[in-house]
Amino acid sequence: MKKHILTFLIFICLAIVLVISLPKENKIEEYDTEEIELAIYINDEETNSIPSKEGNIYDETRSSCTNGAYIIWDYESWSPVVKNMNEYKTKCELYFKTGYKENILNGTDPVLKDPLIPVTIESDGTVKKADIGSEWYNYTNKEWANAVILFDESEDYLAGEVIPEEKIESYFVWIPKYRYQLWDLGLYDSLTSIDSSKVHEIPIIFGDYNTSDVVDGECTTPMESGATGNCTLGDYMTHPAFLSIPSTGFWVGKFSTTYQNTNEDIYEPENISIKPNQYAFVSGDSVNIHLNSYNYKRNLDSHMIKNTEWGAVAYLSYSPYGIQNKIRINNNSNQITGYAANNEPTCSYTGTNEECNRYCNDGTCNTAYPNSVLASTTGNISGIFDMSGQKTITMSFMEFSDGTVTVGQSSELQSGFKGTLGDGSINSTGLDLPEKKYYDLYLFNNNSYNTIYNRRILGDATGETGPFESNHLWVEVNISSWNHSLLNQFFSIIYPIGARSYYYFGGNVTDIFAFQGIYSFEGSVSRLILTPGK
Repeated sequence: MKKHILTFLIFICLAIVLVISLPKENKIEEYDTEEIELAIYINDEETNSIPSKEGNIYDETRSSCTNGAYIIWDYESWSPVVKNMNEYKTKCELYFKTGYKENILNGTDPVLKDPLIPVTIESDGTVKKADIGSEWYNYTNKEWANAVILFDESEDYLAGEVIPEEKIESYFVWIPKYRYQLWDLGLYDSLTSIDSSKVHEIPIIFGDYNTSDVVDGECTTPMESGATGNCTLGDYMTHPAFLSIPSTGFWVGKFSTTYQNTNEDIYEPENISIKPNQYAFVSGDSVNIHLNSYNYKRNLDSHMIKNTEWGAVAYLSYSPYGIQNKIRINNNSNQITGYAANNEPTCSYTGTNEECNRYCNDGTCNTAYPNSVLASTTGNISGIFDMSGQKTITMSFMEFSDGTVTVGQSSELQSGFKGTLGDGSINSTGLDLPEKKYYDLYLFNNNSYNTIYNRRILGDATGETGPFESNHLWVEVNISSWNHSLLNQFFSIIYPIGARSYYYFGGNVTDIFAFQGIYSFEGSVSRLILTPGK
């Protein structure tokens, strides 16, 4: 019996020694303890405490510990965790640097959350991880902030290191929150004639600020279709794209959404990609385009672009911080992303591949990314592509007369969501619509001749681009005062869903301001939005 007790005691002692000798981890609460001695630096100057989260970046590439220990940074609690500690006292150094911010943005600088990686893109398309302690965007110089998501999110790159194209899954561009100056309330319910003098540089003011009717020169933001609030011309109004999902801005896909392995209409959000020189993902009559976008990155509040979000990009492109000009059409007839026509189309589609509206897929009349910057919203590599020439579905619907959402024209021509159809029947077998913040809703319109543009939402880049006239160059269409853009078939019981831009063969009526009411999701490409919050 004594022998067994002795054996047991020896086993316990060995176990205790083994546990004591195992590497430990310690979440540092006090920064000079018996076990850990911590030195903290901000911009290479030693300090006594960890800086606040606001405006500071932890430089993991420089922080280090002695005796084989290392630091894992807990971003949630904004504190270091030392791992692999042994019985010796560990000394660690933590380095922080002040994050770059552009004064003109007034606090609407890019919001970076995993797995977004900030990058700079050179004119030849080379992507490098940005040093976010230095200037990596400059909206004053029309250089918009870019970020990427990698196929392997565990891979890490040092600041300034090249990220190979084959490692990149998706590209995104930051749209900062802003107010813009109203120049037209869009109160048009009929056709007259266009007024090209309406086209102008759109004044905007960046800032995390919501307009109200108590401030002179600003107006109550009309969130509903057709509303004007107390708005008058010359007032500044917070763009509604930043209000339904509160944020200091949003990330928009740099290109139309692509698919890693196929362009078939399937539900596989894990295969979503956003890349240049790839086939755009073309939707069919289903909600997969919404589901793929919504479930792409839920932690970043990913979703399919809305009409108002498209409008926010369009207005920024015509502000002092964008190209301030008609962007070049992507006329690639295979709908490959990132292309630009070599020449500006001079007429609308005529049914033939004439020089004035020529489209092709062999490179004889267009140029591939990265040499296609005339199709960018900035006129350089930092902007957004495919905003003209690829008809893009948006999450935008019309309200039916009974207050329900009209989700298509008929049982054969629809979006795949549950709701009312234009013919008055009900689709009860589809997918439930998401929360209201993920789609725009327009006032009921029973008029099949769709010129009731006063049912626009201010900021969506439809009614405000008037006045409008009829154009008979190939079939009867309506065009706007802004670049003669197609603005046809506004929301109605026949065409209750919204789509932006127009097809590659549209010629000179295809533009970032182009809009068309459609009856289903069929045949359109899509674009993805991330709203990571403040």
